Amino acid sequence: MSAQEPSIQSRLMLLRQEHRDLDDAIGQLSSTPSTDQLRLRRMKKRKLRLRDQIDYWESKLIPDLDA
Repeated sequence: MSAQEPSIQSRLMLLRQEHRDLDDAIGQLSSTPSTDQLRLRRMKKRKLRLRDQIDYWESKLIPDLDA
């Protein structure tokens, strides 16, 4: 376990929580008939950026193996 791993884990936990919260908000916004499509699109893009950040930090936890 590296010294940076706990900070990466805590960062991942925060990103995952924000991703879940955004997913819930998108679901609620999508279910209303008078949905602001621009706001919904921006939220979805933010969710994708969060997913990319989560993938990046998860990859940092995987140790480099010399092949």
